[in-house]
Amino acid sequence: MFDLVVRRVALLAATPALFVLSAPAVAHGPVVPPRPMRLPAPAALPQPDAQGPVATPRTPIVTPSATATATATATAAATTAPVTTTAAPAATPSARLRARAMMSEVVKLTNERRAAAGCPALSVDRNLITASLRQSWYMARTRLFSHVWRDGSTFVTRTRAAGYRQPAGENIAWGYRSVPDVMDAWMESPGHRANILNCGAKSIGTGVAWAADGTPYYTQVFGWK
Repeated sequence: MFDLVVRRVALLAATPALFVLSAPAVAHGPVVPPRPMRLPAPAALPQPDAQGPVATPRTPIVTPSATATATATATAAATTAPVTTTAAPAATPSARLRARAMMSEVVKLTNERRAAAGCPALSVDRNLITASLRQSWYMARTRLFSHVWRDGSTFVTRTRAAGYRQPAGENIAWGYRSVPDVMDAWMESPGHRANILNCGAKSIGTGVAWAADGTPYYTQVFGWK
């Protein structure tokens, strides 16, 4: 019986996972969840009007499913939780080149999927790259697989802190060994697919980072401008 339990735990720990959260979202409190085994449901922000972000979504926000390990709830306005800046970990030149190549590949494959669906290509935004890299670095360093950091900040507050005022959505994933693998997984998840194929989105930033044991963490952040 003990051997069976050990085998099951090892199998679950090795399973890649996805998570997407929409904002506005506020954590009920800093949460340190275990590493997830299934795909939590995704979320996205409503498109802003000429005066700024819309307070009420056009469609209901999709909150994380029962398998999600972070607790979040839709609210009428974005959270104002403080943002902790995550410094970039030391990396070799080859590691930085590898990360840049994979980030570019995520953008390329994302725009290919959008073109096939009749959506315009996304332009790469430097501030969204900053927000995406900070998210991936944080997950890789803390092994906290969540859109909500321990300080209570969400992707909305972090993206705005990076200098981008109108974020549209975020996709995250870990454990997939190649960009085509993680893109296939995102496209097979209805919520993640909705973020990728949101024809109203105009820009994107991507981030890839590795934990000390080599586990990759991926982030996409989408913007309305």
